[in-house]
Amino acid sequence: MAAQHNCDQCAFRKKYDVAPKSFLGRLWRWHAGWCPGWKAYITSLPENERHSLAQKYQFRKYM
Repeated sequence: MAAQHNCDQCAFRKKYDVAPKSFLGRLWRWHAGWCPGWKAYITSLPENERHSLAQKYQFRKYM
């Protein structure tokens, strides 16, 4: 059974999308840089979606 990821519905990620420079937005960005759940989520996506998210959130290691 595959692991379920809630990263696409994360409240902190939504805060980042609305206000990237807010405290919660910056907290999410910092967290996503090392979070094993985010890594599993983004690497499980199809290549075009992964590249799109990597570009949107400026994660060079997933491009």
